[in-house]
Parts: sequence; structure tokens; C-alpha cells
Amino acid sequence: MTHEQATRYPIVLVPGLLGFVRLGGYPYWYGIVPALRRGGATAIPVMVSAVNSTEIRGEQLLARVQQILKQTGAAKVNLIGHSQGALTIRYVAGVRPDLVASVTSIAGPNHGSELADHLEERFPPGTVRGRLVNGGIRMIALILAALDTGYRGTRLPTDVDAAHHSLTTLGVARFNASFPQGLPQTWGGHGQELVNGVRYYSWSGTLQPGRTNRGKNRLDTTNLACRIFARTFTKERGQSDGMVGRYSSHLGTVIGDDYPLDHFDIVNQHWGLVGKGANPVGLFLEHAARLKAAGL
Repeated sequence: MTHEQATRYPIVLVPGLLGFVRLGGYPYWYGIVPALRRGGATAIPVMVSAVNSTEIRGEQLLARVQQILKQTGAAKVNLIGHSQGALTIRYVAGVRPDLVASVTSIAGPNHGSELADHLEERFPPGTVRGRLVNGGIRMIALILAALDTGYRGTRLPTDVDAAHHSLTTLGVARFNASFPQGLPQTWGGHGQELVNGVRYYSWSGTLQPGRTNRGKNRLDTTNLACRIFARTFTKERGQSDGMVGRYSSHLGTVIGDDYPLDHFDIVNQHWGLVGKGANPVGLFLEHAARLKAAGL
């Protein structure tokens, strides 16, 4: 075992919407957690409500962080969140910065998702179409919860409408009013890296014809889904990963925002079937080494 990723504080990984820890033997953070552990890191994937508001998920995560600190004896944690998980970890850092060493957003909708806006417009809450979509999402969440072998806690609540609104431009704008830490002052810029003793980082990807639709992604149906979802974007047309816009993802120090990775590739999803030349696991290893070098 090397010690290049042996951070001072545990790394806690938080999934996005419809996330899980492990379905049977299949992990959400495919290949990432074992790679971090081989590098000497204490890497802990956790579960929060798969479908709920950012604030509810944040309170659940805060309780889990406190448990981890008690179990490990660490003073703080490094939080890494994918998609809505990025908003979830920002909540914890906002309410308890004393417990958090760093926040890292991975393809986080830190200014909202145009896909969520589109879906809210096409399937409004309270309408027949909206109720049908909500019912489908609720059913998927129940199935995932039943199959998740990596979480053995109490049943976590589900609120589809709250989850959806938490990801829209308006919903995230309201969240940002309460938790502005690390947000850029100008669109497309970097945010302040150090706020209230917490360091903020982010990275994200974009769909790139000739790269993200090549390699193993030719066999990956989630890449096709991202290419379809990307058609709903207007403000960041051609500059999204299929679910989150390039500049909407910015938070703190932006490590990169144009990696050739779709929204699932960025966490090495779907059995590591990623585009040509992509190395999402390597980004996590580089970042753990970065955190270690910063004394975190």
C-alpha cells in the first residue's frame, strides 16, 4: 500500500439523486473507494435519502458525519459529493464548518440544473403527468433501497417534489441565499477557496463528440441518456454533462470543468464504461493527494 492519498481526515463520499452505497456487489463509487484506500485514505461512502430535499439530506449527513468522527476519533472530515450530493455537503459545511475540512463538488448543480427546470415545466407538480413521473421515481427509490446492501440503517424518507425543486434553478438560488460559501461572484468564475476554515473545490465534465461518445461509452446506455438530456439545455447548450451545466457546477477552486466525462462517467459509473481516454478514478486519486498536501 502507498500513502499518496493518506489524508489527515477521513474522506466521506455522498451520492446524488437516486444514489446508493452498493447494490448487491455493485458500488455507486465504482472503483473509486478501493483505489483511495489502496493509497492510504480512509474513504467512507455514506447514504442519505435517495430522493428528498437538500436540507433533509443535509441533516441526515450531519448526523452521519458526527457518527464517523466519534468512530474514527478524527476532528473533521473531507466531504466529496456527486450531483445533489454536492449541495448536501455544502449544507453540512454551512451549518457546522467546525466539523468539515474540505468540500468537493463533483458535477454539482451549484446554480441549478436546466434539466430539472425542463422537467418541472413539462411535468408540473400536482398534474396528472407530474404525479405519474413522481410515482415512477418513488418506485425506483423503493427498489434501490430494497437492493442496497451497503446501507443498514433505518428507512430514509422520500419526497419527490422536494427533491426535484431542490435541483431547479429557482430552488438552488434559494439554497444559495442561505449557503453562499465558495460560490463565484461572477458567472463562470472561481469562488473563494477558504471560507470559515473550510476549503472548497469542484470539478465537472462536458459531453464532447468524438470523445465522450467513443471508447467504452459506445456500450453505455447512460451516455446515450445524457446526450438526450443535454438537448434540454439552452443557457449552457453544448456545455453540459447531460444533467449539469459546465459553469453551473463551479464552486471554490475549479480544478477543471471540461473533462470528457458525462454525468455518470465522472464517478466511473456503469461498470467503468467511460469515454475515450477518460480516467475518472485518477481525478479522485489526484484530489486526495491534493488534500493531503494541504494538510487535510
